[in-house]
Amino acid sequence: MEPHYYNVDINWRQDRKGLMCSPELDKAMGSCIEVATPPEFPKGMPGIWSPEHLFTAAVSSCLMTTFLAVAENSKLDFISFDCKSKGKLEKGEHGLEMTQIVLEPTVMLKDDKDRDRALRVLGKSEKACLISNSIKSEVIMKPSIVTATEETLQE
Repeated sequence: MEPHYYNVDINWRQDRKGLMCSPELDKAMGSCIEVATPPEFPKGMPGIWSPEHLFTAAVSSCLMTTFLAVAENSKLDFISFDCKSKGKLEKGEHGLEMTQIVLEPTVMLKDDKDRDRALRVLGKSEKACLISNSIKSEVIMKPSIVTATEETLQE
């Protein structure tokens, strides 16, 4: 496979805040996002995406996109996929490091008979996630499989 490249441009705006865009994405569709130092640091800014949030989001979104591909190939019939994630920043060997990412994916199924297959698909997705495979942080997955109720199916 040939290498793929993903371009991101950061432009400092003021204080500890900048604007992050990609020339490959459509700016008219709101693809640029503000990024800033998180509020836990001096002059950090609350309410704005931080590098730590983006790092955690990269792992979580990779799990989702990998799950979608593996589920399609496995013909897993599911209703929804949601994932809560939490990144842990602490002092490590080289100063502050993102040492751990906890992923809590929830897959909703139409039928409980697919529970074991859904867990296998999540396991394959975790192993195949290229972002998780590219970082040194510990990635912990705590999956949850739920079955839709009649009320859920009618919504």
